[in-house]
Amino acid sequence: MSALRIGSHALPNRLFVAPMAGVTDRPFRRLCKQLGAGYAVSEMVSARRDLWDSLKTSRRTNHEGEPGPIAVQIAGVDAAMMADAALYNIDRGAQIIDINMGCPAKKVCNKWAGSALMQNEPLAVEIAEAVVAACAPRGVPVTLKMRTGWCDSHKNAVQLARRFEAAGIQMLTVHGRTREQGYRGQAEYETIAAVKDAVRVPVVANGDIDSPHKARAVLAATGADALMVGRAAQGRPWIFREIGHFLATGEQLAPPLVAEVRRLLLEHLQDHYRLHGEASGVRSARKHIGWYVRALPGGEALRQHINTLDDCQAQWQAVAHYFDMLGARMDRLPAGCAASEPLAA
Repeated sequence: MSALRIGSHALPNRLFVAPMAGVTDRPFRRLCKQLGAGYAVSEMVSARRDLWDSLKTSRRTNHEGEPGPIAVQIAGVDAAMMADAALYNIDRGAQIIDINMGCPAKKVCNKWAGSALMQNEPLAVEIAEAVVAACAPRGVPVTLKMRTGWCDSHKNAVQLARRFEAAGIQMLTVHGRTREQGYRGQAEYETIAAVKDAVRVPVVANGDIDSPHKARAVLAATGADALMVGRAAQGRPWIFREIGHFLATGEQLAPPLVAEVRRLLLEHLQDHYRLHGEASGVRSARKHIGWYVRALPGGEALRQHINTLDDCQAQWQAVAHYFDMLGARMDRLPAGCAASEPLAA
């Protein structure tokens, strides 16, 4: 796939990591980029000024050593506050600002942020205009992520896309579900195709892209300019190189070597601990480890053991030992196996 531009930024490819709260921190973004993602968007940062000094926000706005372009997603309901949040993040290294109008979480939607804004088109457009106006003097492009609509009877992504383009939004990502769906059911791609037909700015397709074959099918169904992968990258960050290779050659890559996955996960954990610290890092790393090993022999036993450890070094050593044992049994990850299969010591 050829390169894509967002403002002055040329991306190396058209495979993106979705912004996921509690997942796409700096270590995970760096790892995905290393393994074939051309672009990654941060976890969302609140537009509320009183939260900017919190430890959570400081970690989310930490971009040290991250390859550019640095894209930060902001969320809120007040146009002036969203504009201020954009400038705050630009001052901390953001090169692209992404507006969140896609999050379905109740704690976000109950405050009329995220995908709830799709119910209030005038406010949604006002926010887009205010953020674009704040970012333009800094030369920072603004993008936006949304859903197909609030519910099945109110899919307004196409009309909103036209208004966002007119407001100066330079790229649109559409998750092929309504807010009402959350992450249930199947994503649909007809609405994404309709958005692509309605605007001239790049359109990114998102939702249920979990394999190279599905990626090719979604591109064909939508005509989208790029693909965004979210949950399928959890514990499988090499999915980006698998998709990229398949789209370029029509051939599927072999599963990764156990030794490579061991190295990647152990390096990921060290980077994770450095960002989050000992106490928070050992807890928040548990989900990542669980995702990596969920379909592997002995993976469930390791996950249960990991959940009893409160020390980063002990956690790291347990993962290293597990992959040493796995590597003694197989060179590559299995294409598919029972997660409950035991792994002998």
